[in-house]
Amino acid sequence: MSKKNISQEKIIQSFLTSAFEKSAGATSLADISEILEIKKASLYNHFENRDAMYDATIYHCGKEIENVRFLPEKTLSSIQNSKTSPSALFKKLIIRYFEMYENEPFFQIYVFIHTEQYFNVEALKIVEKEIESITEDIRQILQALSDAEKIAKKSDKEFRDLSLSISSLILQQRDFYIAQRKETVRQNPDCGAGSLFALPSDEGLLNKTIKLVDTILKTL
Repeated sequence: MSKKNISQEKIIQSFLTSAFEKSAGATSLADISEILEIKKASLYNHFENRDAMYDATIYHCGKEIENVRFLPEKTLSSIQNSKTSPSALFKKLIIRYFEMYENEPFFQIYVFIHTEQYFNVEALKIVEKEIESITEDIRQILQALSDAEKIAKKSDKEFRDLSLSISSLILQQRDFYIAQRKETVRQNPDCGAGSLFALPSDEGLLNKTIKLVDTILKTL
C-alpha cells in the first residue's frame, strides 16, 4: 500500500461520507480507513479515538454552517435604491439559500448535523444558532424594506415575530426539500452526492416556499 498524505480534514470528510451512507452511529474506524485506503492504525496519528474524530466532525460542521447566511453582503445597502419588490427580493434570496445546501460537501454537512442534533447537544446548539441567524437576517431585511418605505412600518416586536414566522416557514420547506434530495441520491446510488445536481431539481417545493413567503409579504 502506497503512503498517502492524510490530514484531519480528509478524515473528517471521509467520516461525513460514511455517515451519509450508513449514519454516524454505524460508521467505524474501519469504514474511514477503507474510504481513505489506509490502515486503520494510521488514523491514530491524527485522532486519539473515534469519539475525538466525531467531536471534530461536529465542530467542523458548525464552522461551515456559520458561513451560510440568508442575507448576502451589500443586500441591505442596495434595498434603498433598488426597484426590486419585496416579493422579488425574497424569491431571489430563497432560491440562493436553497442552492447553497445543494453543494457538496455542504449537503453532507447539513444531513450530518440535522441528524445528530437528536443525539448530540453540540449539534443541537448548531441547529439552534442556525435558526437564530436566519431569523435575524430576515428581521434586518424587513427593517430595511420598511425604512425604504417598501413595506409598512412595524414595531421591533412585530418585525421579530414576522421574521420568526418567515424563517420557520423557509427552514421547514428547506428541510423537506433536502430530505427529498437525499432520497433522490439514495435512489440513484451511481450519481453520488457529488453529482446530486446533475439530477432534476424539485422546482415544485421551491416554488411552494416562495409562494408561502409571498403570502406573508402581501399582508405588510
